[in-house]
Amino acid sequence: MMSYTPPAVWDYETVKSQNGGKFGGTNRPTAGATHQQTLPKGSQPYQLYSLNTPNGIKVNILLEELKALGKISGFDAYKIDIMKGEQFGSDFVAINPNSKIPALVDMTTTPATPVFESGAILLYLANKHQAFIPQDMAKHTQMLSWLMWQMGSAPFVGGGFGHFYAYAPFPQEYPINRYAMETKRQLDVLNQHLAQHTYIVGDEYTIADMAIYPWYGRLCLGQLYVSDTYDAARFLAVHEYTHIIRWAEMLAERETIQKAQTLALQAIA
Repeated sequence: MMSYTPPAVWDYETVKSQNGGKFGGTNRPTAGATHQQTLPKGSQPYQLYSLNTPNGIKVNILLEELKALGKISGFDAYKIDIMKGEQFGSDFVAINPNSKIPALVDMTTTPATPVFESGAILLYLANKHQAFIPQDMAKHTQMLSWLMWQMGSAPFVGGGFGHFYAYAPFPQEYPINRYAMETKRQLDVLNQHLAQHTYIVGDEYTIADMAIYPWYGRLCLGQLYVSDTYDAARFLAVHEYTHIIRWAEMLAERETIQKAQTLALQAIA
């Protein structure tokens, strides 16, 4: 077992040469823009700057659902290539100082309204258009609880399990075991809940489903962290979570979700 003694003060300059893995080239310990950037703007009421990751797909789903209902005429969607560091461009940072996708600009307000964080975008759009958000107080509260559960829990799945299992420079037993255990615990929480509910909030399809499906649903459908060399669904034995699979397969049949997962994003360059 490799031993490591943390220094008294962590220093990025000392360790940046070791900052490998899939995102090693863009990770840094500071915020703010690294370069000037001009983001494109279309004619639709909403301008989406994103990527089809689980967090990006959440917002794609709601926009497609609102469009299908006739609540919005459409939206313009632009790709932010996080592997190229486009999330650190000046225009994007002005929308989201945290430099994470997705980010949305509502052009129907004066001035235009920027919204960042996927959960905040879901709440903003659902409240504005009064769709996919329960009006009953008890159901509304349940929806909020599960939305916050997803927002607080998924980083352990993505930044924890997904990173060390699929993206780290080399496999490390302790972090993989640590985050695999937490991911399976979360899957069990959700599986037990869905054993008693058709959707996350009883029989009502809400933004909580839209938030949770791209992470936990797609994981149980074998669509996350899978390649020629690793298979998260097999590793985590997701076949055990039969109620999540039932729910995920039901959502996967929705045309809006199919469109959201394959949304064509225009390049910003």
